[in-house]
Amino acid sequence: MPASQSTPPPVALSTGLDPLVAARLKRDAAGLVPAIVQQYDSGAVLMLAWMNDAALARTLASGQATYWSRSRQTLWIKGETSGNRQAVHSVTLDCDGDTLLVRVDQTGSACHTGAPTCFEDVLLADPTGPADSTGPAHPTEPGGAAELGDPIEEAR
Repeated sequence: MPASQSTPPPVALSTGLDPLVAARLKRDAAGLVPAIVQQYDSGAVLMLAWMNDAALARTLASGQATYWSRSRQTLWIKGETSGNRQAVHSVTLDCDGDTLLVRVDQTGSACHTGAPTCFEDVLLADPTGPADSTGPAHPTEPGGAAELGDPIEEAR
């Protein structure tokens, strides 16, 4: 190639993600963005998962929640083996571009443990609010956060 011509830029592997969307994402060092997954009609927070560009592109194109497995280093469609699928109603990017909110219609349990949500261990409950069905109304009630012990006191 003559010196007066510049070298063409390297061709990036296409993930199928709209370049305008991809440009807005702020990824971690592994190229991932956290995705908060919420039941679309109740607002219940179901789980936290991770998406790379390919997972987000597949989710947007298929309407089925697709995530990146950090342990297996591969894409996975939620419920592909368990049947506990997530039909995507919307995907929203936060104001900083570093977190996604995926609103879904969950079929079956969301958590790999079989629980409806991955957020069942109440560490601190609102003592002034109504009792939550996933935990005690107050941290000092049986099973409340106070029973977990004070990690600072236990470390002494």
